Amino acid sequence: MTLALLAVGIIALFMLVIHWGFRAPRQREQGTPQDHGFAFEQVWIPSVAGKRLFAWFLPAGNAEQTIIILHGWGSNAELMLPIAAPLRRAGLNVLLLDARNHGQSDAHSFSSLPRFAEDLGHAIDWLQTTHPQTCSKLALLGHSVGAGAVLLEASRRADISAIISLSAFAHPEWVMRRHLQQIRLPGVIIWLVNRYVQWVIGHTFSSIAPISSICKIHCPLLLVHGTADQVVPLADAHAMLAHCSRDNISLLEVADAGHASVDKIEQHAADLLVFLQRAGFNVSAD
Repeated sequence: MTLALLAVGIIALFMLVIHWGFRAPRQREQGTPQDHGFAFEQVWIPSVAGKRLFAWFLPAGNAEQTIIILHGWGSNAELMLPIAAPLRRAGLNVLLLDARNHGQSDAHSFSSLPRFAEDLGHAIDWLQTTHPQTCSKLALLGHSVGAGAVLLEASRRADISAIISLSAFAHPEWVMRRHLQQIRLPGVIIWLVNRYVQWVIGHTFSSIAPISSICKIHCPLLLVHGTADQVVPLADAHAMLAHCSRDNISLLEVADAGHASVDKIEQHAADLLVFLQRAGFNVSAD
């Protein structure tokens, strides 16, 4: 009986440590798009389980084309404004949203790449329902986990015209292994953690891995990756290209940019706009 209780206690502690260690830190917005000189609508988008997503919609006059931007783990819509600004100035409507447990969106039990993708899907559906005149062409842009979610959601839809992926990892298991190896966990513990996380999120890592998702996407896709990324090495982007070498997929390497170097990526806004132009978007790349 004592051994059984001890085993239960160890398992419960194991689960608690994993949930605590991989929780998403919440950063709430402190400013608004008005700080960047943009008019905006603050909106709430319904997602699953009655949860609401906080979002900003930045209209560009009568523009009929929109880009939806999704942040990464522990980030929020405001931190993506430096990337959104040149896209909005180029003539695109912009929708920035907070995933569940992030920014000002509702809390939920846990965050995961598939839940990011679920939230993105609801944002796309909301935009098409409430602002159909802005949806003649839709582009998606995501960062890190948000990029993985963009790729996953786009792999399941036919209504996306272009995708920009910033600092996407190739495979969740690679990310987990790299992170857990840094704290010197034994291989068997790493294996157990990965199996448990897959059980919690309800998906195998292989089924949601960006390296698999990109092969199911047919619209133009631009992978953007920093050469100095220490969280997700540039090798992940190269692995995705090697795994799915197709004409619609291209890679932009940003010199000296780290994983969260939004400022350095912003300096390549003209490259992003040229990519969107080639994908058929009516934008100014000047």
